[in-house]
Amino acid sequence: MNHMPHWYPKGQAADGEHAVLVSGLTVAAPDGRLLVDGADLEIRPGRVTAVTGPSGCGKTTLLRAVAGALPPGARHTAGTVTVLGRDPLTLPPADLRTLRRRHLAYVGQDPGTGLNPRMKVRRLLAEVAVDRTAEAIQALLTEVRLPVDGGLADRRIGALSGGQQRRVGLARALARRPAVLLLDEPTAGLDPALRDEIADLLRHLAENHRLAVALSCHDPDLVDRLADDVVDLSGGRRTLPVRDPASRAVACGPAVLTVSGLHAAHGHRGRRTPVLHGVDLTVTAGGSVGVVGASGSGKTTLLRTLVGLHRPTAGTVALDGTRLAPAAHGRSREQRRRLQLVPQDPLATLNPSRTIGATLRRPLLLHRRADRAQAPERVLELLESVGLPAAFADRYPHELSGGQRQRAAIARALASDPDVLFCDEITSALDADTAVAVMDLLTDLRDLRDLSLVLVSHDLRLVADRTDSLVVMSEGRVVESGSTARLFSSPAHPVTAALATGIPLGG
Repeated sequence: MNHMPHWYPKGQAADGEHAVLVSGLTVAAPDGRLLVDGADLEIRPGRVTAVTGPSGCGKTTLLRAVAGALPPGARHTAGTVTVLGRDPLTLPPADLRTLRRRHLAYVGQDPGTGLNPRMKVRRLLAEVAVDRTAEAIQALLTEVRLPVDGGLADRRIGALSGGQQRRVGLARALARRPAVLLLDEPTAGLDPALRDEIADLLRHLAENHRLAVALSCHDPDLVDRLADDVVDLSGGRRTLPVRDPASRAVACGPAVLTVSGLHAAHGHRGRRTPVLHGVDLTVTAGGSVGVVGASGSGKTTLLRTLVGLHRPTAGTVALDGTRLAPAAHGRSREQRRRLQLVPQDPLATLNPSRTIGATLRRPLLLHRRADRAQAPERVLELLESVGLPAAFADRYPHELSGGQRQRAAIARALASDPDVLFCDEITSALDADTAVAVMDLLTDLRDLRDLSLVLVSHDLRLVADRTDSLVVMSEGRVVESGSTARLFSSPAHPVTAALATGIPLGG
């Protein structure tokens, strides 16, 4: 796997010594809430340390403290942080920039939001790389399992899947040749095959390049496989039961959304790279459809095309038998209201300059689901429906954890009172218990409101439990579709068979 044989970080801690040492760290929010309470963390060269715990327990804040980047307004009230002999929380700005540029790399939970959408992948890597040669850039792409042919290096971030964006963020971090690598949920949103490959890569970086690696993670199987050391911030957590799909029967109504012969492509320098090839899909009133497949198989592009955010090159999308315009701006406000998308990256939905309450009020008023007098009460109802306290109405997105932001993004989509809710990997940033709770919420909303769901997910257990039908995609094509029970019990395509038997999807 080593595509960079001469690459070794300089200035790292000696073997047996800690590269990072955190002792009794306490960080408080501007309102006095404790974001991290007395946390300890030790990261050593050649070892992988996993920071675990439920959403909102402080995993991200702990890693950001190591990088010297506390959330805006947060205060370090107790404890110490040492990185390669220096305290990132007290370093002068110039010295902190040098530490990050030469010795420490941090990859956030939503790496796509940190990548310039106007820059191509090649330039994004070269911008920070120690070695900017074409060979070195190609080695970085290969190291993180991104293709070096097919023009990916010349694409912009918007033309990549969520999993590909995540790997570009990791490649960008490795391009700086750090001694300490910090990753916030690095495998969230990846299919099992890519999750395992990224895990193998991190293991390789620790063992062969002697990096000190720390990651936050809510996947217990990945932690067991990958981590040498585990720091648990949970303080105890109850495991929620998974619903038995046989215990509920939903009578689905007529087709509300019909997709026929859908094609889509990404453009580059006047050339189109096909992404979707003749996709057919039917969503019934009150029904739930799962869309599964490897990262890059076209799942996200499919959802974006259905809601009008990506223009198809051929095919039709019809709502209650009425053909929709290919782009959202050509559709009526009512048509746009009825189809709502919860993206994989919640920051793509939440305006960083608005409070969560203001974000939820906007669609309520825009789509006339409440008047100005009713809006504050409806905002609190929406927050409660997704398991967020009323106080979150006054918070900004950066003051929420990744899982809390995801639930706020769901509330924002629900504010429009949609008929079809498209969910793109909405549980990828959540711990297992919270993921089950969110899926329970969606299932209840489906039952109570005849809400139709289209769920893109790599958590095949959740898809199996919560969907009536399944669409299996590979390389932009639907390779098999049908009832979820039938596809899992009698798969006809190798990709579906691999899915049904628990073998990681390979595309």
